[in-house]
Amino acid sequence: MRRITWALVIVICLSAVLSGCGKKDADGVVKDLDKVVTKLESYQGSGTMTLHTGDKPQEYKVEVWYQNPSYYRIALTNAQKDITQIVLKNDQGVYVLTPSLNKSFRFQSDWPENQGQVYLYQTLVRSILSDNTRQFVSDKDSYVFDVAANYNTHALVRQKIWLAKNDYAPKQVQVSDAEAKVVVEVKFDKFNFDAKFDDKSFDMQHNLDTAGQHSKGTLLEVDENGMLVESKEASGPDAEDQGAEAQGPAAPALSEPFGVILPTYLPEGVVYKDDKVVDDSDRSSVLLRYDGTYQFTLAESRSPDRTASLVAGTVIDLGFTAGLLTGDELQTLTWTMDGLEFRITSDNLPVSEMVKIAASMEEQTGK
Repeated sequence: MRRITWALVIVICLSAVLSGCGKKDADGVVKDLDKVVTKLESYQGSGTMTLHTGDKPQEYKVEVWYQNPSYYRIALTNAQKDITQIVLKNDQGVYVLTPSLNKSFRFQSDWPENQGQVYLYQTLVRSILSDNTRQFVSDKDSYVFDVAANYNTHALVRQKIWLAKNDYAPKQVQVSDAEAKVVVEVKFDKFNFDAKFDDKSFDMQHNLDTAGQHSKGTLLEVDENGMLVESKEASGPDAEDQGAEAQGPAAPALSEPFGVILPTYLPEGVVYKDDKVVDDSDRSSVLLRYDGTYQFTLAESRSPDRTASLVAGTVIDLGFTAGLLTGDELQTLTWTMDGLEFRITSDNLPVSEMVKIAASMEEQTGK
């Protein structure tokens, strides 16, 4: 009897050891992730990002490159319109590139250290490491974490992150609002650590040139006073003509349907007030004013090809592109899309609401 009992104990112990082989708990995975992100040298990933912020989902192809210590290249392509914008960081600064218009803007910013991005591996891992209330599940192929979202907006509250068991590469991310509705979703179809890049991979002009542009565009840089000024990067005898062609005609009047793009989202208690067309020597702008719970002005114009009156500010992730937030008490969110420049200015409209308004307008650009 005693011999049978000891045999049973040995079998149970062996079963427990064997069943535990290959399995990791949350603490073990977190320790591994800390090591991975600390030793991270480079990666290259691609996938599809879907925004559920408007009347219908908007899909974007996303490509992410990173090289230690702080080189980034993020290309966002609208799947419906085949329009690409690139956010680039190198030793010279942070750029937002619009290859189709041969334009680049350089900002004073410590992005992305001051603002995480849902498609950046470091952002995802750090959100896992910093949330002591993280929830953890191990499924067949992935480790799944449910943690707090950290994207500088109160609209995004939680996120679920799927990591591959074999190398901790990201597979999927779902970011939800306070009502547990998925607002942003990213599905990676490829992600490789220790990617190899050449010397030109993060070069601003090279990225414009490889997008099929045959002439240098105008580069707007931030001067010592925090103002964007023109830097003479144009070359060739037809540089001025090419710049004018890229700029396009002046913004049409209100009566023309392409002239005004109205937001399909407005904060609760906000209503349209009035509008007017402002003509100056460089371009025409349409100003839309809104009143109610918040007061703000929405300006729309053709994207300038030369000097723009923008102070240095914070790069804001709008999902479909990057915007620039400027000002303190009176804040302005500026972004460009499809050759148009948009500016939301307000002294009391939260940045999260600005982002929602911008997202609702993106669906309509290019129509």
